[in-house]
Amino acid sequence: MTTTVYARVESPLGELLLVGDVVADGPDAAGVRLRSLSMPGQKGGAVVQDGWRHAPEAFAETFRQLEAYFAGRSTRFDVPLAEGAGTEFQRRVWAALESIPYGSTASYGEIAARVGASGAGVRAVGTAIGRNPLLVVRPCHRVIGADGALRGYAGGLERKKLLLGIEGGAG
Repeated sequence: MTTTVYARVESPLGELLLVGDVVADGPDAAGVRLRSLSMPGQKGGAVVQDGWRHAPEAFAETFRQLEAYFAGRSTRFDVPLAEGAGTEFQRRVWAALESIPYGSTASYGEIAARVGASGAGVRAVGTAIGRNPLLVVRPCHRVIGADGALRGYAGGLERKKLLLGIEGGAG
């Protein structure tokens, strides 16, 4: 049986909502798989549901890694992620996002080419990126327009610009 836990943490982006699935006997870092990381006003962001348990202790390692990232001391995340979210196509797109190096960007067309969906598939790639449930941790903020312009971000373009600035990339 899976228990859903959540916690909130302050960040330079505002209050983040973390949602995870406990897959072990207790809410410890080893037994929680991060399902969602969303921010206030985010399009499609998570909303706390009845039956979820508030358990900030379950996210101690994720909090530590977020703090290090926002302080510029860490370039990657290594937290267990929940499986099964999204369609097979969305999971391929999300895996391509994870391959974009810290401080770098890729265009929507480049991501489409990586997943074999170039041409008309660029729109579908953009939709899949927009449904990424793990903002910041899965770096959809590193995807920009072919002309170098900042385009779409579920958390808002100002937050996308802030994240790229933290990473020293475009923004």
